[in-house]
Amino acid sequence: MEPTSLQDFVCALDPASLPRVLKVCSGVYFQGSVYEISGNECCLSTGDLMKVTQVQLQKVVCKNPGTGQTMELNPNFQGLFSPLTGPQSYGTLEELISATIQSSKQLPVWFMSTHRIDTKARVVPQEQPLMLEAVEMYLGTCSARCVLGMEAQTVTLRLPLSQKGTFWVLETGAPRTLPQALRDPALKGLLLTCPTLPWRSLILKPEYEVQAIMHMRRTIVKIPSTLEVDVEDVTASSQHVDFIQPLLLSEVLARGGPYPLTTEILEVPVGPAIFLSSWMGSLHKGQRLCIYGLASPPWRVMASTKGRKVPRYFMVSGAYEGKLRRRPREFPTAYDLLDALQPGQPLRVVTTKDYEVEEMEIPGFISLAVGDRLEVLGPGQAHGVHSDIDILLCHRLSDLAGEEEEECEEEAEDREPIMLPLYYAGSFVEEMNDGRRYRLADLTVQFSLPCEVKVVAKDSSHPADPLPSFSGLRLEERIMEPFLVVSLDSEPGMCFEIPPQWFDLTVVEAEGQPGQPGGPLRIATVEELSDAFYYHLRKLPVENQTPPPRPPKRQAFGEPKKQSCKERSIQSSQVSELQQPPVLPRLKMNTLPKDTKNKPDIYSKPTKGSKPTKSHPREPDDDDDDDEHDYEEMVDDFRKTL
Repeated sequence: MEPTSLQDFVCALDPASLPRVLKVCSGVYFQGSVYEISGNECCLSTGDLMKVTQVQLQKVVCKNPGTGQTMELNPNFQGLFSPLTGPQSYGTLEELISATIQSSKQLPVWFMSTHRIDTKARVVPQEQPLMLEAVEMYLGTCSARCVLGMEAQTVTLRLPLSQKGTFWVLETGAPRTLPQALRDPALKGLLLTCPTLPWRSLILKPEYEVQAIMHMRRTIVKIPSTLEVDVEDVTASSQHVDFIQPLLLSEVLARGGPYPLTTEILEVPVGPAIFLSSWMGSLHKGQRLCIYGLASPPWRVMASTKGRKVPRYFMVSGAYEGKLRRRPREFPTAYDLLDALQPGQPLRVVTTKDYEVEEMEIPGFISLAVGDRLEVLGPGQAHGVHSDIDILLCHRLSDLAGEEEEECEEEAEDREPIMLPLYYAGSFVEEMNDGRRYRLADLTVQFSLPCEVKVVAKDSSHPADPLPSFSGLRLEERIMEPFLVVSLDSEPGMCFEIPPQWFDLTVVEAEGQPGQPGGPLRIATVEELSDAFYYHLRKLPVENQTPPPRPPKRQAFGEPKKQSCKERSIQSSQVSELQQPPVLPRLKMNTLPKDTKNKPDIYSKPTKGSKPTKSHPREPDDDDDDDEHDYEEMVDDFRKTL
């Protein structure tokens, strides 16, 4: 096949003959856009091969041959087209008549001119049909007797055979739809007519989108048929040519199979490693992989080690079969207590830090001391000095254990209500007595995360399980993300899981059957994370997570802090209304044993109604004035010394 323009090749192409392999004979390059313009390929090099898989009609340009005007038609245009002229035009009337006689046609014939014809009798507009009746002598000149049909009359004109113009013989044919008119090779380049368009004659110029596969191109290449490039059909001589089409792991995941799939790595993402595993070093260009499909279950838990100067981070699969035992959780703020509270699950904690409430800011709130036992009830609101404050409602429990504590709980008047602002930055440790061993799947369902655990039995399917060697783990959060189960072609028995979203390898399908493991797949259920990747995951937003409350603004410098006893009593009475039974019954307090009083490293526990020792408030305004005068006297003495 001789080289031809891409437009001519596509217009003459039979869609049933696809796919076709084309060779670029003359390349094209558009400066300023190396790859694409509006999603279409605009740069092809001489010698490139492409396998055309599909051709789609984008639009049809309709042109008036007389005026040069154009309009665009949608591919779903519903008008019907009929052929208006024959396949050839003529420069003079003599050429038209000679061709008519040679084709054995009988007069009269209909014809038209694409240009205006000026005569002494009348002006014939362009594209006006004329009937050629006969050839005769008129005023000594060989002329063609033509009839011009007007609205209510006919006019006979005699045109000399030497009359110049572009003449077309009019023909009639069956109406065709737009797709039929474009596919009919007999109508290519002919003048057509369509009753629904404003022009009597027109020419159709279709524009197609060519979809092709090119070597080492990851996606389907889209080429406009109007691209000024010459191509040659080399399908017959290119049967042995394989077009390598790269794939991303995310595309393999979206494609959904078939599995297992043998691939070869073409490119590894640039950047720091996300897993600190030995198989990460084996992922390089040229390495063959076997992809077995989607990992199950689709959720993972991020965990960090406890009790180490340098923590380590892990991603634990939902299929982890090790046994875990709960450890007491630590809560730095009252907001964390509220976040950990689950319906139907009691939460009791022990205070590990003294807390003294500024009565000026939160009237009626009770201070806490180290060793106080609290039962968390739920959220609430109280009136503060400047605005309403979000609080956490609790019960202060006694230090009695066993049966004595149960007897105290039965007496409603022995339970003391506690209100803590949610922004309270204290320190609490969960009070628990749970010796059961859980599977990871059961633990995440029954308890909220974060959760403190100790792995007491390793996963039998993972011989190198590192989690039991740590004194404690903090299960941070649960993430939902699809993973692919992959193995090295050289070691089909040992599999690992790769998340395409965070580690999207570029691969290509390889020939050959994947290696078959001798038994069930052994999948690593624990992967150690790099610090950078762990912090990246922790920065990802969590759905339905509300931000913690902001502490109230402090009073500006110089603003009076004193309140009258009347105002304080009013606000105290408002808070006391929230503390009325039956919501929060009061409980009598018990002091710590006497032998702790003289120990400086143990905080003394206050009795009911008392507060921990704090600095005495300054005396009335007279003392304030004296202090200021003392400061001035010290400054004067200092100046005298200088």
